[in-house]
Amino acid sequence: MTTTLDAIALAAFFLPSLAHGATAADLLPPEKAFRFTARALGPASVEARFNVADGYYLYRDKIRIRVDPAEFTRGVPPLPAGKIKEDEFFGRVETFRGSVSVTIPVDGAKPGQRIRLTAESQGCADAGVCYPPTVQEASVTVPAASVVPSTEPPKKSWFN
Repeated sequence: MTTTLDAIALAAFFLPSLAHGATAADLLPPEKAFRFTARALGPASVEARFNVADGYYLYRDKIRIRVDPAEFTRGVPPLPAGKIKEDEFFGRVETFRGSVSVTIPVDGAKPGQRIRLTAESQGCADAGVCYPPTVQEASVTVPAASVVPSTEPPKKSWFN
């Protein structure tokens, strides 16, 4: 349920869109504009990823990712460098378009255990609208250790 204060805060972010001809109906909700996902890459690492919709961008310095339970990681590695943008709201900043991901090492988690990633981010639409900071969550299950498939073609044997 949206409170009056929430509605006022959202309206303040959407007002600049009137000058650019965009309406709230033209904009994606933040969870679609800046889709956050996570997946296990194996028993020792997790990938956190933002998929940014066309016409939108995320601020690099506004992204924070937490892992729970925290004891499975020594922290989230830094994000890759973004593209420099002269932003009408925040000045000279680094931004991401398309997708951005970070691989997080996981130590001590057992197969079948759930790990929750919580991401806070903030971004804007090219239409001139900035969203308030958004929090999204994703969970992954730690897989059992398995043999990593080789990228080399199989070698000929005397059976071939």
